[in-house]
Amino acid sequence: MADDSKTSNVGGRYAQALFDLATEDGNLAAVEADLKALKTMRADSKDFRTLLASPAFSADEKGRAIAALGAKGKFNTTTKKFLGLMAANGRLAALPAAITAFEALSAKSRGVVAATVTTAVALTAAQAKGVAASLRTALGKDPEIETRVDPSILGGIKVRVGSRLFDASLRSKLDSLKFALKRA
Repeated sequence: MADDSKTSNVGGRYAQALFDLATEDGNLAAVEADLKALKTMRADSKDFRTLLASPAFSADEKGRAIAALGAKGKFNTTTKKFLGLMAANGRLAALPAAITAFEALSAKSRGVVAATVTTAVALTAAQAKGVAASLRTALGKDPEIETRVDPSILGGIKVRVGSRLFDASLRSKLDSLKFALKRA
């Protein structure tokens, strides 16, 4: 999908600019917290996802809505200006890619590695600690873990670190078995 890579590239360029500015201004932690809040809002709100992606809303309407969210969320001035710029340039559809790219840049600057852990049920604190310890040993760096719950994997665990995916989910094992049986 060329569109996705184009959005991703645009998001990466915006993220790099924001990262450089936030680092220069000493607002890196505040901007990162604002972007995490936006990421959560996007995950929790279908209306917000629609606003970002839909061409039915003008850049001006999107700009007003995102400015209101920034004010309500008490976002850092740098974050508000960044969001305003993305809205004015008609690039809010690239916001998820920008957030992801910014998180990667921030993690790299702190010497940690970002990992997404997906399980069928929520991990207990002890399980999360065990996964973090295993990843620390395997990667040689401290992991920054984002957990997700996806009941469709049935059981087991999926871990994504950058472009690498370790898939020990029951769903993938059943799919592999099904494929092997079809070939036999």
